[in-house]
Amino acid sequence: MGIALRTVATRHADPDVVPRAEMQQLLDEVYEQATPTVHKWFALLAAGRDKGWPGAGAGGPQPQPLRVTIAVAIREDEVLMVCRRDDDSSGITWQFPAGVIKPGVRSEKTTVRETLDEAGVHCAVRQSLGSRLHPTTGVQCGYFLCEYLAGEARNSDVVENVDVMWAPRNAVNRFIPTNKIFPPILAALEEPP
Repeated sequence: MGIALRTVATRHADPDVVPRAEMQQLLDEVYEQATPTVHKWFALLAAGRDKGWPGAGAGGPQPQPLRVTIAVAIREDEVLMVCRRDDDSSGITWQFPAGVIKPGVRSEKTTVRETLDEAGVHCAVRQSLGSRLHPTTGVQCGYFLCEYLAGEARNSDVVENVDVMWAPRNAVNRFIPTNKIFPPILAALEEPP
């Protein structure tokens, strides 16, 4: 239907979430303009059935859980951060570059691609910092420590982000509350450059 997965990820994680009025209006307009086939698929999905979807059933594609990769890109004593537009009342939030991992694509490849697509920065994955079920979104997240290679930090995704910057490694908690940061990230940021 042309709606980004990120737009509906919170709803997927918590069906009791009520979208803001303008978001619901946008979703309604897109649905109204959709073809009858899309309406049928949407109705089947909403009913919790996968019958009728092309390739569904035995031997066809199976549903994949939503997985996200998060890049902790380091440049000397700085870490790359993006300021996301947010759909809740807080407005905008700072976080590390992140992206949805498509089925069949390696997490590391998505990490590198999303960092470049969102922030204009080329990086290389140095090591995995682990994974967890995100305490706020309920999405499975994989965290990767990345090394800066090249590029100027810039907001390359103005639809999802408000700003991009290099923040001092020792000041990340000014942008993200310490209790919301995955502990292995904090440990990696405390290591000397």
